[in-house]
Amino acid sequence: MGSIYSFMKRSVYRSAVLHGSVASILLILVAVLVQSFTSIQPHKVVKTTYLTDLARLDSAVTKLYTTIERRQPAPIVQAAFRQSRLAYKRVEFLTEFYFSGSAKSLNGPPLPEGELDDGIGVVIQPNGFQVTEEMIFPLDASRRTDLLRQMASIKTTVSQLRRVANYNELTDSQIFDAMRLEVLRLITLGITGFDSPVSLHSLPEGIAALESLDHALLAYPIATQQATHLHQTISKAIQAMRGQSFNQFDRLGFIRQYAYPLSRLLMETQLALGYPLATDKRMLRPTARTLSDTNAFDPTFFLPYNHALPTADRVALGKMLFFNPILSGNGQRTCASCHQPNRAFTDGEPSPLTLDAKHRIGRNTPTLVNAAFQSFQFMDSRVFFLEDQITDVIHNSQEMGGSLTSATAALQKDSTFQKQFAQAYADGVTETNLKNALASYVRSLISLNTRSDRYLRGEKAALTAQEKMGFNVFMGKGRCATCHFFPLFNGTIPPAYVKTESEVLGAPATATERQLDADEGRYRSTKIGIHRNAFKTPTVRQAALTAPYMHNGVYKTLDQVVEFYDKGGGVGLGFTLENQTLPFDKLNLTLTEKRALVAFMKSL
Repeated sequence: MGSIYSFMKRSVYRSAVLHGSVASILLILVAVLVQSFTSIQPHKVVKTTYLTDLARLDSAVTKLYTTIERRQPAPIVQAAFRQSRLAYKRVEFLTEFYFSGSAKSLNGPPLPEGELDDGIGVVIQPNGFQVTEEMIFPLDASRRTDLLRQMASIKTTVSQLRRVANYNELTDSQIFDAMRLEVLRLITLGITGFDSPVSLHSLPEGIAALESLDHALLAYPIATQQATHLHQTISKAIQAMRGQSFNQFDRLGFIRQYAYPLSRLLMETQLALGYPLATDKRMLRPTARTLSDTNAFDPTFFLPYNHALPTADRVALGKMLFFNPILSGNGQRTCASCHQPNRAFTDGEPSPLTLDAKHRIGRNTPTLVNAAFQSFQFMDSRVFFLEDQITDVIHNSQEMGGSLTSATAALQKDSTFQKQFAQAYADGVTETNLKNALASYVRSLISLNTRSDRYLRGEKAALTAQEKMGFNVFMGKGRCATCHFFPLFNGTIPPAYVKTESEVLGAPATATERQLDADEGRYRSTKIGIHRNAFKTPTVRQAALTAPYMHNGVYKTLDQVVEFYDKGGGVGLGFTLENQTLPFDKLNLTLTEKRALVAFMKSL
């Protein structure tokens, strides 16, 4: 009974802190007594709480719908919206884990998506809280019908979610997995403003998400010292967010001092309770304690099915091929001609010369650093795999002007390469192995160990005051991290990291910024209207070495890039661009903030 008493005591304490009412304390006491004397399994207690919180979300959404339907004043509608969002955040960690489709319908980005279905372009219109937020802040009376339609859709999704949740079985391992992912979601999408882009209610919503985790942990018989440590860490994280302004919040300190320790503690607690970690293949490895762990991300996640995994021999062979002109049609160009290691595998040119050196290829050479962490390749996202990119480049008459067939034939006649292929592959020199070796080398070009990474891991790595400010601007006021997602700083969306976004920024044709660049981007391959002028979001890592910038190399310095974003992209420059995905309102960054932002990017 001693352990039961300790569990009850800390449960009551937590409830008093979080809820501050006698009723809450009594409810917790009843819940603990029921669990203690009827041996209710923890995951069933969590499910009961989840269903209760879903009912509260349903009520909050119904109330919001009613305020709009009855034409209540803007402050009342906005307050009801905030309460609905807080109610959603309390169910988010399990909804995202078990019902990702419903989560997207409730809280997906407020932008249409374009997909190819059997070669036909399909536009999927957005819905959910983020769409309604744009109509409520400020309240747009002229769009009342659209707003009610969105709210009806949200109500339907919540009702469906409540039904399916009743029949869904939870496991303790999955619950801990979901809790840890919610902490990482808070870091990458919550405190950055990604899912509260207009009202900027991110910090109160983050508090609601953390409170839901603390409440879920009450169901588990965690050792007293560990439970106290967990609760104190959550409480300190909540306190760090409480009352803070969105623009001034110290995100760097929050991640290092509270969010990462909590993520580590959740994994330690899961293992201490004997619940195994997930074993499915993920970009973010299930074994990663934080997003900044040295081996957190799997560079083979986007490897094509049934292709050989990288080995030391395959990487070494790929490197030999990368620097050898045998792949080019004229025997004079290598991959490294345009992807130079000392420039972070770019070439320092606005765009590279064609194979005959008489013209320019239309687009800037992107870095190959961390290219493994993207679901699409090329600036226009026209292929999925590095292997397909290699095929395209070798066969392109302007780039390599060769063919896989001729390259393979030449390699089969080269005794050195014959030996290297034999060491790396049982079947020796083949077209598939050629592509695989090159891709293996590219997948080895990983940069995730900068001073910023080491600092966040708690290691002895110094960041200047200016770089720390720059990190916070990047993750907050500057809105950079809502497209260049932490910590990869590319467009691969966390915390699942399975899809890389393309964005319409409105880059100008020249540095005079007088007209939009004519390159239609992703539209060339998909023919979907919203993809016109869309380009893949590249990584900002190694940015100090990858000038000039943008898909056309229009800007020579990072300072110019920051100015472009500060103005609101192409629309901010005065271009007509209805499908711009970059928010076109000015950021109003100060000179100090701009310089800090550049300093931080250079630290990567």
